[in-house]
Amino acid sequence: MIRVSDDRFEELVAEALDGLPAELGEAMDNVSVFVEDRSRRGNLLGLYEGIPLTQRHSGYSGMVMPDRITIFRQTICATCDTEDEVVRQVRRTVVHEVAHHFGIDDARLNELGWD
Repeated sequence: MIRVSDDRFEELVAEALDGLPAELGEAMDNVSVFVEDRSRRGNLLGLYEGIPLTQRHSGYSGMVMPDRITIFRQTICATCDTEDEVVRQVRRTVVHEVAHHFGIDDARLNELGWD
């Protein structure tokens, strides 16, 4: 396990988001990204909570709370031995959770090699 400060980990998440293709970033809608230490749901690396873009309809508007992507710092750090591994895992986790925002499920992510 490697220790990465809260600030550095948040930088890594921001860099992973900035590294997404511009058209994906522009298409993301009503979603916020957070960093927490651990999930209360087990050893999750990340979690998407919300209504994927592919499932939204004309009734989705107004005062709808943003979707939520959470990246779990301690869980990711526990799976890594170096900061380079943390960088790669953060990127992979961010891409995975953003894919859920776009309606891509775990089975399809597995097919694409992003499991």
